Parts: sequence; structure tokens; C-alpha cells
Amino acid sequence: MSAAAELAWFKSSYSDSGDINSCVEVATTPTTVHVRDSKDVTLSPLALTPGAWAAFLGHAS
Repeated sequence: MSAAAELAWFKSSYSDSGDINSCVEVATTPTTVHVRDSKDVTLSPLALTPGAWAAFLGHAS
């Protein structure tokens, strides 16, 4: 089992798609924010520092 599969994934509140199978999922650890596309969870997720994720959200919303 991959490390990404062991994370507790949830739909990002910034993902506003009406299709529950087409969204951005996030899993957090104390040092990393993992981001993946729910349409293909076999792809490697992005791994960002909490600061990088916060900076991204500041530009995405």
C-alpha cells in the first residue's frame, strides 16, 4: 500500500464541482499538505509545505 493511500483524504472546501467524483482532495500531516485529483487517485499527489499551500490559496480564491 502506498503512503498516499494511508492518508486521510477529504474533499477540499475550495473544490466547488457539483460532481463528487471530480474534485480536489487534500490530506494533511503536521509538515505537509498533500493534494490530489479525485478522478485518478493512482497519480502521485502534490506535496506542499503548509506555507506554500496557504500562499496558493491566497491566489486561488
